[in-house]
This record gives sequence, structure tokens and C-alpha cells, in this order.
Amino acid sequence: MVITSPQNARVKEWAQLLEKKYRDKTNKYLIEGTHLVHEALKSKADIEVVAYDVDKGIPSELMGIDSGDMDWVGVSEAVIAKCTDTVTPQPVFAVIRKHSSELSKLLEVNHSLVIVLDGIQDPGNVGTIIRSADAAGADGVIMGRGCADLYNPKTIRSTMGSLFHMPVIEGDLLDILPQAKQNGARVVSTSLQASSTCYEYNFADTSWILVGNEAKGVSESVQKLVDDTLIIPMRGQAESLNVGMASSVLLFEAMRQRHFRQE
Repeated sequence: MVITSPQNARVKEWAQLLEKKYRDKTNKYLIEGTHLVHEALKSKADIEVVAYDVDKGIPSELMGIDSGDMDWVGVSEAVIAKCTDTVTPQPVFAVIRKHSSELSKLLEVNHSLVIVLDGIQDPGNVGTIIRSADAAGADGVIMGRGCADLYNPKTIRSTMGSLFHMPVIEGDLLDILPQAKQNGARVVSTSLQASSTCYEYNFADTSWILVGNEAKGVSESVQKLVDDTLIIPMRGQAESLNVGMASSVLLFEAMRQRHFRQE
């Protein structure tokens, strides 16, 4: 099938997915670019359609992957431009049905390492944290109220495909964190007033790392659920780290302790 007109009804439906209200309404979202589509295909995401530049053909990186029951549609550059939000669009995009991960399964993981986001509003920060969690071998990501939309195109680009590699669960932290604590999790967060550093803390047990809003930090109601507070020591003159960098430091220290500790 080939679609060349941006006024095509199907194209209009795809383009609407650039807006959150239509993503919520249809339970679908867009991804753009060869790398993200490749990761989605490899991870067996629930892809409805892959649209590619009909003049350039299907990217070679996507050939030979078992794509299951989905449409492959050749489209014009005008269609791609309408359905993507980058200045220089890549020659392929896909429409994916949302997948809801189950909190109960994550709660059952022994010695789980989880990063919890409380009101992180910048899509780039959310995506970076998900990518770092994936790289550090975390078991999942929890996104509380007030976070940037997981399916915002900027968030998805920042994950670099890690969105498809691990459970990312959205919900109310005042409901989720007590359940995690009942299952043995220690909720740990950073604080400038903390007496212990992240390098002294034992991340080997079930550790749920909580990070807060870029400007305000962890909200007052969620802060009451924190078990341990840590400080990330700094030797230089920088006043602080942004939340994406701080999250990465904590996640990789947890990974070091769990997998690279010298006996």
C-alpha cells in the first residue's frame, strides 16, 4: 500500500497522535526513526503500522525482523513531515499500541532495583532516566503524577529505545510506594541534609530510588514514605547535578555494588 496525500484520512489519524489527548483517547503513540522502529520490532512491541519513505524504500536495518501482523505502508515525504515533529524527519515512523506493564509483577521481583519519578516535568530528563535505568540493569521505572508524558515524542527519543526493554509503570506514588515497602523495598532519596553518601549505602537489597521535580524536589506527601536519604558528594565547584545526571549516578552505583564489587 502507498499513501502520498497528507489529507488522507489515515494520515490525519496518525498526525493526531502528536497530541497527548489523542494518544490518551486511542491508546496509541508514534515513534520516529530507524533506530526506534528497529528496537520496537526487536522487542515485539504492539505495532499497528510502519510507514516508510516510498522513494527510499524500507530501511535495510528493518529487513529480516519478524514483524508479525502489521501493515507496512509506503508514504510520501509530505506524509512523513505531517506525522513527525523533528525539523529533519527520518524516513520511517511507526504507530504503536500502548502496553501496560503490571505493577504486581514488578513487586514480586527479588532484590529489585527500581527508579521512581515524582513530578519530573522535562521530557528529556524522563527519557534520560529511563535510558540510564535500562543501561544499569534496573528492573523497572515508576512514573508518578505530574511527570512529563511517557509517550511525548521528545521523551521517546530520549529513551533511545529503552522504553521497549523494561517495564515503565505510571500511577499514584502514594498508592504504589506503600505496596513496595510492604514487599520489602527501601525507598531511598537524595537530600543535601543527609549524613550518608550514596557510596556508603547498601543498594544490594530491594532498593527503590526516588527522584523529584527539577525545581521543587520530592513532593511533601511522597517524602513521608522515604526510608533513607543520601547525598551525592561533589569535589568540584558545581552547585548541583540535574535530576537526569543524579539518577544516573545512583543507578550506576547500585549496579557497581550488585555486579562489580570486588571480594
